[in-house]
Amino acid sequence: MKRLINLTPTKPIRWLLGVLPFLLIVLVYITASDARLLENSTDKLLPSLGQMGETIHNYALEPSKRTGEYLFWVDTYSSLKRLILGMSIAAIMGFLFGLLTGAIPTFHAPISPLVTVISLIPPMALLPILFIIFGLDELAKVALIVIGVAPCIARDIQRCTLEIPKEQIIKAQTLGASSLQVLLRVYIPQLLPRLISSIRLTLGSAWLFLIAAEAIASTDGLGYRIFLVRRYMSMDVILPYVIWITFLAFVIDWLLVKISQKCFAWHHQGAH
Repeated sequence: MKRLINLTPTKPIRWLLGVLPFLLIVLVYITASDARLLENSTDKLLPSLGQMGETIHNYALEPSKRTGEYLFWVDTYSSLKRLILGMSIAAIMGFLFGLLTGAIPTFHAPISPLVTVISLIPPMALLPILFIIFGLDELAKVALIVIGVAPCIARDIQRCTLEIPKEQIIKAQTLGASSLQVLLRVYIPQLLPRLISSIRLTLGSAWLFLIAAEAIASTDGLGYRIFLVRRYMSMDVILPYVIWITFLAFVIDWLLVKISQKCFAWHHQGAH
């Protein structure tokens, strides 16, 4: 008799087990929604799937009577633009600081403690300061993502840099490599796939900072729309927007995995 710990499901079974929790959640929601709407047809807490579909149809496929814009797509574009810009800047800064503090002791001594301290500051506490300094435009929202994410990426890259075997560094220098060549040919090729992993791990935090910034001071964006309609208890807008944000996050994460597998196949050899 096989032990449970040794049982490995086949691919079709894995797919079925993966989809099953989502089907159960949808089933529970439909049941609860039907029960509430049966008691009160104007109930807003648990709108039916049909109500949510109709609302999103109006937002995505019909122009706004006030602005003439397709609000759903305008919100999506604005949020993705801020997220991608903020994450790109954070990834570059985090990678550079992590690489230099991990590989060069002279940089590690003064910069590493500063990065550690900044990473411990709650980014949301800095949001009012950012709005005061940068105003209520795009810069403050992007800056919040950078401040919240870059130190975490830097610390992760620094840790990965320190884990690279010293033998590789010694061999490169024995063959005559300069400090720059060691960075370019030993450290960076091994750290790039780990950078993608760091971005994936911090993506959820980046979405949190983005939604918070949009909710406080913005005129468009997914976070702005959610907090705009909450005063009317418009769950037929809020729930689809939350599902859409989750879907976008999943797609971005999936794309990062595929990029990593395509560009750094050696890093994924033996991974299940």
